[in-house]
Amino acid sequence: MAKLKNKISKRLFDIFFSLLGLILISPFLIIVSIIIKITSEGPVFFLQERLGQYEKPFFIYKFRTMVINAESLGKQITVKGDNRITKVGKVLRRYKIDEFPQLINVLLGEMSFVGPRPEVKKYVDLYTNDQKEIFKVKPGITDYASIEYRNENDLLSTVEYPEEYYINTIMQDKINLNKKYIEKNNLFIDVKIILKTISKCFR
Repeated sequence: MAKLKNKISKRLFDIFFSLLGLILISPFLIIVSIIIKITSEGPVFFLQERLGQYEKPFFIYKFRTMVINAESLGKQITVKGDNRITKVGKVLRRYKIDEFPQLINVLLGEMSFVGPRPEVKKYVDLYTNDQKEIFKVKPGITDYASIEYRNENDLLSTVEYPEEYYINTIMQDKINLNKKYIEKNNLFIDVKIILKTISKCFR
């Protein structure tokens, strides 16, 4: 009963604040969209297939921060100084503004404000059965791992083989942090994570 109550409270929180957020920041989102459109060729939004709760695929919304066809020009991970990132994209990434459109995913029920960051199938295929326990909950815009690896791109730029380091080190640590979250989570913990994320973005 407590888990069901927590689940309902979390969903109501997600619906209310994602809708409120989209309404309040819509003028800002329109301005960002115009800037993206006039400063680089390509669509405003970047849609990428990720795996959500119970490994169900969905398309995550982000503001486009890279040149068109970026995935065909390099790896799926990005590092600091990646020449595929546009000038505007660098600013959007720095302040996590590119993540704002994910409020749409939250409103649709594909994501939550807080939960394990959704991963692409390529990397999920490397998970063990035990690690796939994190798919019991909805993915989120932020989580413990997002806070811990706030400057992931900078970290990856310091190693010789970024993708290998991501898979063998960062990804493993992120999964452990995600398991910590699914073992104990409630609305109070979610709010703490959200506030800490906001604090990190503006620090």
